[in-house]
Amino acid sequence: MSKPVVSIWGTPPGSERAAVQSAPWDTKWDLRTVSTSGTAWVFYRSPGENVLRRPVILADGFAPEGTDVDVLYDGLENGEYPFVSTLRQAGFDVILLGFADRTASVLDNAEVAIQCIMRTIAEREGDAQLTVGGFSMGGLVTRYALAKLERQRMQHETATYISYDTPHRGAWLPLGVQAFAHFVKAHWGGEGKQLYNLYSDLINSPAAREMLRWHLATGTSTTLDVAAGQDKARTEFLGALERMGDWPQIPRLLGVANGTGTGVGNDIPADSPAMDAPGPTVAAQLRTQGEGRKTVAEMQEPGQDRVSIVTTGFPEIDGAPGGLFPELLGGASNFGVANLLANLLNGAATQPTFNASCFVPTISAVASADIDDNDALYGKIDAERSDLHDFRCATTNEGHTVITRELGEWIVTKLKDA
Repeated sequence: MSKPVVSIWGTPPGSERAAVQSAPWDTKWDLRTVSTSGTAWVFYRSPGENVLRRPVILADGFAPEGTDVDVLYDGLENGEYPFVSTLRQAGFDVILLGFADRTASVLDNAEVAIQCIMRTIAEREGDAQLTVGGFSMGGLVTRYALAKLERQRMQHETATYISYDTPHRGAWLPLGVQAFAHFVKAHWGGEGKQLYNLYSDLINSPAAREMLRWHLATGTSTTLDVAAGQDKARTEFLGALERMGDWPQIPRLLGVANGTGTGVGNDIPADSPAMDAPGPTVAAQLRTQGEGRKTVAEMQEPGQDRVSIVTTGFPEIDGAPGGLFPELLGGASNFGVANLLANLLNGAATQPTFNASCFVPTISAVASADIDDNDALYGKIDAERSDLHDFRCATTNEGHTVITRELGEWIVTKLKDA
């Protein structure tokens, strides 16, 4: 599997970042707003150029801390398909948009995107229209930014919007994984315990609350109904998006999904053991999501009451077609990260039954149906129901935001044909 553009978990504390080449950007812009800031790195279409003529803005996604342009460029350029250099060879100027805080609210980072769009227009020579979009959360940031500019009757001069495996209808992180991260922080985290705090803090960050269709804030016993699990921050974000018109109306809307569009899932069975940590410090059992009333997590510290996470009415979403949750350094994904924490506490070296599961269902990435619907999750994509004007799904379910030749070539072809 190629490397993802966006590494959701980041690099574990105490680990060294994998070596990557320095991104060969030509110039950069510092972008500041009232609440946050960001940076745009400009790659002109060919050596010796110093003006923009056919700009393509690509926004980074959700991850800890701020954007590291070298890591972002590495994911875009040095996997299966050299995306940045191919765009430049096709005559486009590439602008990589990063954020000082990738866990901040989508609405806050959208203000950074607006500044980038306006700066691009000011720096452009000629009248070629812009392409604006992003990867994962970056697609939501730029979607909102363009819609807000239209609502304010400001000219964004954008002909094409592109999203790459963006959770338009919400993302999925198994509730047992969420609960276990919070349970670990509550019992073993605190000052100086960065690793035991990190994953809980990421899950409870503003952007995660806005993107996750179902969110848990604590690792205490609870029963969560499928219809009642939306976080207040997500409700407020969707309300703000709706007030801006939901989508930009002027550009053509393009999107790609790292999951299949045929209904073929990733072979992870529903309601099955995903991780088993027998102790001695923490005992925990996590299961994949099943329909009906299911216990998806049980956790216990010796001598304390058992914590149970029960769900009702949820779809069998772990095995659904879609972009798979990215792996962090060392190979742990979502269930794998819970297993990593348990092993550290227990001094063990066990392996999870399942490491990764669906993160952004295909129907979310192409905005064709709500991910609450089990039949829709596993059904063939109906293009007529998509909010996008055109989209491309992967042939196989692959890592979230992985740049493949299949998807990369589709995007470049669409932009060249515009």
